Amino acid sequence: MGAQLIRADEAANSRPIWCVTAQNWRDVASELPAPALAFAEASGFKAEAGSLLVLPSADGAIAGVLFGCEEAPRDPLSFGKLATALPSGDYHLARAPANPRLAALGFLLGAYRFTRYRKRNLRDLRLVVPDGVDRAEIERTAEAVTLVRDLVNTPANDFGPAEIEAQARALAARFGADITVTTGDDLLAANFPLIHAVGRASARAPRLIDLSWGDPDAPKVTLVGKGVAFDTGGLDIKPPSGMLLMKKDMGGAAHAIGLAQMIMARGLKLRLRLIIPAVENSIDGTAFRPGDIFPSRKGLSVEIGNTDAEGRLILADALTLADEEAPELLIDFATLTGAARVALGPQLPPAYTDDETLAADLARFASIEADPLWRLPLWKPYASMLDSPIADLNNAPGGGFAGSITAALFLERFVERAASWLHLDIYAWNPSSRPGRPEGGEAQTIRAIDALLTERYRH
Repeated sequence: MGAQLIRADEAANSRPIWCVTAQNWRDVASELPAPALAFAEASGFKAEAGSLLVLPSADGAIAGVLFGCEEAPRDPLSFGKLATALPSGDYHLARAPANPRLAALGFLLGAYRFTRYRKRNLRDLRLVVPDGVDRAEIERTAEAVTLVRDLVNTPANDFGPAEIEAQARALAARFGADITVTTGDDLLAANFPLIHAVGRASARAPRLIDLSWGDPDAPKVTLVGKGVAFDTGGLDIKPPSGMLLMKKDMGGAAHAIGLAQMIMARGLKLRLRLIIPAVENSIDGTAFRPGDIFPSRKGLSVEIGNTDAEGRLILADALTLADEEAPELLIDFATLTGAARVALGPQLPPAYTDDETLAADLARFASIEADPLWRLPLWKPYASMLDSPIADLNNAPGGGFAGSITAALFLERFVERAASWLHLDIYAWNPSSRPGRPEGGEAQTIRAIDALLTERYRH
């Protein structure tokens, strides 16, 4: 049950949907059966964005649907409203919206519901795939977004470091990728001291997941995802309100997994590497402390200014590993800072890169895919905020200024050889429902990046 795309020959009796704008309403009205038009006029229907009217036929059945759209839609995924508002049945577009491809995607994404713990009565809706739209591509994208949402929505008691590993192993098995995992105290022997320090207080062992796929001689693209299965804040413990959504602190790992799935399903001509440091930031007698100093894989010493700035610590070791083979493109995803949400809100993740071509391409595809992000600067003068009098750098500057930028600058210290690096400070969550985006876990930026990678590495 839910929403599906189907071929026209699979829906002989599908109902028409007219996407109505202020400009085309007169033409649409001339196409409507007389009883349906009379009902629309009696109902006071106006061709306003988001307006919806189910039209009856003379025998009381559904004659079709009027849906208000914009000629130049501000939100192409708004078509997702139909996935929760229409009666069950088959439908086709008698008048298509401005962007039928994203409308079809919005239709699938709008029907998403997290059903692992609670049964829901979902509508059974099927939409004839619009002309010129690649059904397989839309379904592949919707599958990846659904995966990310499911992983982020799953509570930490059922999705800890071991379960993140299991998800990566399932992905490797599906696409024939190689995978290795370094766990527990073996992290120290393998020189991942920061990952070990953050995760050692949990009964669930920390680990470093490393997956490789594709031709070893192809251009190297590496994805790194922050996998904090739950974040108490450590000894600098979060208040209850700050801890409530910390099941989503592995959102970076979920995004990296979802994008890796898209890349492998497309068969892009690249060598993909997926690296996930997976930990739980817990509290016991072995928990790392404010003021502790640890070495990093790169050899830089790090003073702990705050144990709640743990994500950048595990990413530091993971990025160093990724950087050692000098990939053509290195991308990391992390639910890293509340400062990013203060600056840009939950819908607009900041992106950081010094690669002007990458930044321009990313902005272009973010617009094309209605998958927004906003570039913020790697402002070098702020790097002094990371200074420590007794270590190479401090993980959490005091003062509260420019928190997302200083976190990005911290990570930049561990990237040296990659030809291009992109850092995404995502939220991975919808605080409230919008068309195509139900409340809860959300995939951000991966559709735009998938489109960018497809343009670069399709052949």
